Amino acid sequence: MPQIEANGTLLNYELSGPSGAPVVVFSNSLGTSLAMWDPLVPYLRGRYRVLRYDTRGHGASQVRDTQIEVADLAEDLIGLLDALAIPRAHVVGLSLGGMTGQAAASRHPDRVISLTLMATAAFMPSEASWNERATLVREKGTAAIVEATMTRWFTPDFPAKSPDAVAPVHAQFTGTDSAGYAVCCNAIGRMDLRPVLDRITAPTLVIAGRDDPATPPAMAQEICDRIRHAELVVLPNAAHLLSVEQPAATAAHLLGFLDRHRGAPETATGAVAFETGLTNRKSVLGEAHVDRSLAAAGDFAGPWQDFITRTAWGEVWGDPRIPWKTRSFVTLAMMVALGREEEFKLHVRPALRNGVTVAELQALLIQTAIYAGVPAANGAFRWARDVLGDEIA
Repeated sequence: MPQIEANGTLLNYELSGPSGAPVVVFSNSLGTSLAMWDPLVPYLRGRYRVLRYDTRGHGASQVRDTQIEVADLAEDLIGLLDALAIPRAHVVGLSLGGMTGQAAASRHPDRVISLTLMATAAFMPSEASWNERATLVREKGTAAIVEATMTRWFTPDFPAKSPDAVAPVHAQFTGTDSAGYAVCCNAIGRMDLRPVLDRITAPTLVIAGRDDPATPPAMAQEICDRIRHAELVVLPNAAHLLSVEQPAATAAHLLGFLDRHRGAPETATGAVAFETGLTNRKSVLGEAHVDRSLAAAGDFAGPWQDFITRTAWGEVWGDPRIPWKTRSFVTLAMMVALGREEEFKLHVRPALRNGVTVAELQALLIQTAIYAGVPAANGAFRWARDVLGDEIA
């Protein structure tokens, strides 16, 4: 993933999705990276353009071991939008990311279309406790507090039921730079955003986990009481990292909110339409495949590549009315019905990246047997195994 300078800091980021769609920027929690949003992002693919980044000192972003305030993290976010020439965006943040979002929306109300705050607070006492945690991590690393943190982040039975969901978060936490973590701890300890919440004019959704001991629903309610027109959702069976523990429920509330405050999509024609299509095509099929196809086209097939890039990938896949997960379902089903093995195999892995699970793929192929015939579905099961191999039982 690329890095770009924002507010004097090199930030690691990922930007994907239809070029003409409104941008949703995701800010991660303390001790994670942009990968914390992996369970949630597939629900948005094809409907919104998704910008994720690593907070300074986290993931692959630059570590700057100097005193900062949460306001500095807000300026990082705005600087990232500036560097990518994004005038306005929907802002989503969890925990520290939600604090960043509050600061950004209060300082730059003209840049925020809507604000979604997850499992966060405007004030987190006490400063002494945060400083103690920062000191401990500087001395012994984040591994010294990882187990206690996971206990707060997830409901008691979730790690045992969903180890594959918890393991990446655990790895992100222990992989976080000690200084980067400590600097942000100190900033949280000094933070008090309560006096500036009334400056936030963007429509605001606050989502809390009912079982969150780190930022309980009372803290979410305090934010709602101070932001005009803010709405509160409390998710059952969810603790702090609710986007990981309850991604479907979180996405349902987030998408409903975003759709109500969507903003006008961009339009693209001519050369811009080609670039839009090229971005979408690479996002779905992968850069290596698309680059090979364009390089091999030559003079004879060049106009064809231009046509499908502008039309299929710019206009059709770029239409945000249908999410990419749904488009993947439709594409795979039609390829089975028409017996298009090459195209089916091309779209299997992209479908998984767009949020289709292996279980859903299995159900889809069984359904095609009813409407397209048993021989067609039989072939499709073989094609899927050719592509996914040991990934499917």
